[in-house]
Amino acid sequence: MSKKTISTEHAPSAIGTYSQAVQSGNLVFLSGQIPLDPSTMEVVDGDFEARARRVFDNLQAVCSAAGG
Repeated sequence: MSKKTISTEHAPSAIGTYSQAVQSGNLVFLSGQIPLDPSTMEVVDGDFEARARRVFDNLQAVCSAAGG
């Protein structure tokens, strides 16, 4: 089964030796996300809600890049 690396500039780039996501067949495995703004690579200001929203925005961007 082939594997495909998923990457988008609309989510923070991987800091370590991993990918934002990997697709294997019809499954997509996403890496964990933290509340980084992809344009600055800094943790967003604000409370828990603001940071949680940033995490889900990042996950949505990676899912979209994978065709989801």
